Amino acid sequence: MNQAPHAYLLTFRTYGTWLHGDSRGSVQHQLARAPGSPVLASNHRWRRYARETMTHEPALLSPDARRLVHLAIVEVCEHRAWNLLALNARTNHVHAVLGAGEPPARVMATFKAWSTRRLREGGAAQPDERVWSRHGSTRYLWSEDRVQRAVKYVKEWQD
Repeated sequence: MNQAPHAYLLTFRTYGTWLHGDSRGSVQHQLARAPGSPVLASNHRWRRYARETMTHEPALLSPDARRLVHLAIVEVCEHRAWNLLALNARTNHVHAVLGAGEPPARVMATFKAWSTRRLREGGAAQPDERVWSRHGSTRYLWSEDRVQRAVKYVKEWQD
């Protein structure tokens, strides 16, 4: 019998703020779903290539934009009856801990879509501007202890 996770910890970044080849490391998308996926080492050529192929400047969220993202995610969770446990919209990324009866990739895509729409409606993003990077990080939280640790991380360890 397959057990469902208690919750997910989702993290997604704004466009262009963490490129492949970055000194912080990166993960190849094909390997990103496997726990313990290897982190790719810093590579200045790869990072330069990634930067040169960007279509516009990196997207950073102002305090007003962060508020719009926060409100959009709260709104979609209420609309979909997802159990949002913690949320923190930062300047260049968003963390959310939630329980949802949907696959985490669909939840993340929904968060990005609703947030982008609200940012554009609020004048915080241009119609042709990419706001989010592709993909993101999904962590399955299999125990209540893991859920509580993720909530604490999102609420208390982001400043």
